[in-house]
Amino acid sequence: MNNLASERVRIGATQEDVAEQIGVSKQSISLWEQGKAEMGSESLRKLSVLFGCSADYLLGIKEERK
Repeated sequence: MNNLASERVRIGATQEDVAEQIGVSKQSISLWEQGKAEMGSESLRKLSVLFGCSADYLLGIKEERK
């Protein structure tokens, strides 16, 4: 399970907010949060910067944010 939804909630953003900030659709964010689609490397990089955490954390590979 990835940590995308928890990071989004942590910063108080909606799926639409995050989608706008990284240039994807709200549906993409929803699918990523549900684990029904994979993030591309550029989107993953942008999300990592937006949330201030590692890509490995976002993907659920590591338990530590950094």
